[in-house]
Amino acid sequence: MESATVLVEKKGFLQKLKTMGPAAIVTAAFIGPGTITTASIAGAKFGYALIWAMVFSIFATVVLQEMSARIGIVTRKGLGSALREQFNNPIAKYASIFLVVSAIGIGCAAYETGNILGGALGLEAVTGISMNVWGPIMGIGGYILLKSGNYKFVEKFLIGLVVLMSATFITTAIIVAPDWSEILKGMFIPSVPKGSVFLIMALVGTTVVPYNLFLHSSAVQERWKDASGLKESRSDIFLSIILGGLISIAVIITASAAFFGTNIAINNAGDMAKSVEPLLGSWAKYFFAFGLFAAGLSSTITAPLAAAYATAGALGWKSDFKDKKFEAIWTTVIVIGIVFSAMGLKPLSAIIFAQAANGILLPIIAIFLLYAMNNKKRLGKYVNSPLTNILGGIVVLVACGLGLRGILRVLGVM
Repeated sequence: MESATVLVEKKGFLQKLKTMGPAAIVTAAFIGPGTITTASIAGAKFGYALIWAMVFSIFATVVLQEMSARIGIVTRKGLGSALREQFNNPIAKYASIFLVVSAIGIGCAAYETGNILGGALGLEAVTGISMNVWGPIMGIGGYILLKSGNYKFVEKFLIGLVVLMSATFITTAIIVAPDWSEILKGMFIPSVPKGSVFLIMALVGTTVVPYNLFLHSSAVQERWKDASGLKESRSDIFLSIILGGLISIAVIITASAAFFGTNIAINNAGDMAKSVEPLLGSWAKYFFAFGLFAAGLSSTITAPLAAAYATAGALGWKSDFKDKKFEAIWTTVIVIGIVFSAMGLKPLSAIIFAQAANGILLPIIAIFLLYAMNNKKRLGKYVNSPLTNILGGIVVLVACGLGLRGILRVLGVM
C-alpha cells in the first residue's frame, strides 16, 4: 500500500516537473552571479538573519510574474506591447517606449558582462584559467544556443540549468549541517541587523527584476495558446520561482555555516567558491564553482532574450526567434558582453545609467501591471481578484521603495 502511495506521489511530482517552462526561464534569469554574490555576502556577514528578505522576494516575484503571465496568455501580447498600446497621448507613449528600451535594452547589455564574467569566475576557480579567457567562450556558447532559433530547445536547456543549480547549491547547504531552528527563525522573524539595510534591498532587488516581467509575458505565449493554460502556468510559476528561492536561501545557508563569525572576507561568489574548499573539502570547491558557472550561463542567455522581448514589444516589432530585428537585439547584447568580458572591463557608466533607469522603471511597471490587470475590457473574467489586488498593492509599495533606493544610490545619497 505504501509503495503504491509513493508511486502516485512520484508520478504527481513528475507531472509537475513537466509543467516547468517559461517561469523556469525567469528563475534562470534571476539566479545569476549577482544573486549568488549577494546571497553569499548576506550569509557570511549576517548569518541566517536575512533569509526572511529572500522569502519576501519570492512572494513578490510570484505575485508579479503570475500577473505578467496571465496578461500574456489571455491577451496574446507581451508587456512591452501592452505598455505601448495603453497610452493614446503621443508624449506618454514615446516616453514609455524610451524608458523600456533604455532601462531594459541598455541595462541588459550592461549587465551581460557581469553575467558572463560571473560564470567565468566559477570556471577560473576550478581550472585556474583566467576568467577573461572563459568569458568570451561563455558568451559565444550563449550566442550559439540562441542562434539555434528553437525556443523549446532553449527552454529545456535553461530548465536543465535550474535543476543543476538546485542540486548543486541545495546539496551543499544540507551537507554543511546548518542549525535548522535558526534557519526557521531567520525565515519567519524579520530582523534588520546594523548595516544590513543595503543587503536586504539588494536581496529583493536581485530577485524582483523588471525585465523578467517582459520576458515572462512573451515566453508564456510560446507554451500556451489560450486561457486554458492558466492553471498549468501557475503551477509552473509556483514550482520554478520557489525552487529559485530555495537556491538563493541555500547559498545564504552555506555562506552562513561556513563563514559567519569568522574573519574570512567574502567579496564575491568567486571568493566563496575558492574559500569553501578548506572548510568543507575539495568536492565543495568544484560543486560551488560549477553552480556559479551554471548561474552565469543561464543569465548570459536570458538577459539578451529579455532585452529582445521587451524592446521588440515596445517598438511594435515581431517577438520571434527567427525575426531579423529580434535577433539583432539579442545579438547586440551578447556581443557587448563578449567584448567587455574579453577586456576584463565592466561598463560602469552604462550600469549606473541602467540602475537609475531601472530604479524608475520597477515601480512604474509594477503600478502599470496592477492597473492593467484590472482592465475588464482587456482581460474579461481574468481580471485580478480583490485578494490579488491587495497582494499586488503590497508588492507595488515595496517596488516604489526599491525604486527610490535605486535612484538615491545612483545620486550618492545612500
